[in-house]
Amino acid sequence: MTPVPLPTPTLHTTRLRLRPFTDADGDALFALHSNAHVLRYWDSPPWSERARAERFIAACRQMADEGTGARLAIDRATDGTFIGWCGLTSWNPDYRSASLGYVLDDAAWGHGYATEAAGAVLRWAYDALDLNRVQAEADTRNAASARVLEKLGFVREGTLREDCVVNGDVSDSWVYGLIRREWRPSAGTLEFNLH
Repeated sequence: MTPVPLPTPTLHTTRLRLRPFTDADGDALFALHSNAHVLRYWDSPPWSERARAERFIAACRQMADEGTGARLAIDRATDGTFIGWCGLTSWNPDYRSASLGYVLDDAAWGHGYATEAAGAVLRWAYDALDLNRVQAEADTRNAASARVLEKLGFVREGTLREDCVVNGDVSDSWVYGLIRREWRPSAGTLEFNLH
């Protein structure tokens, strides 16, 4: 079966622009993913080599080409500063499901950007991809990420015990799910531009 491409959208919210990654994002992406504080609850260790950024950007393009998901760079609308990324992976059109993930720079924490960005991606996904279910996972120590998911309407469905081992540190993850009929998009300004 030939893969069906999934065009990565450009989404605009009140304070953010979510867009496809470009090669110019390499330095900012490496700075984000090499920050041990930012990645302390991530399922893999911080990056130690800049080439990882190029591989990540190439993987984003491959994901779009194969139609399995979309990862979007997040820029602040006021000054164009890259503050992180948000995306959907493991899109399954037969099951109408996908997984949500995001990483934001620690300077952007506490401003509601993760909720705003993820809300925009969810609105696009439910509208454009006709999703029925979106799943997300959060390290059980990551209370901030759990709050973001719960604000978006996700329901904690269970715990994956000792599912991650990063640099010898064993951790559990909460599994969250959001079903289409329970999705309540926030009343924010949102435009879609598909490229």
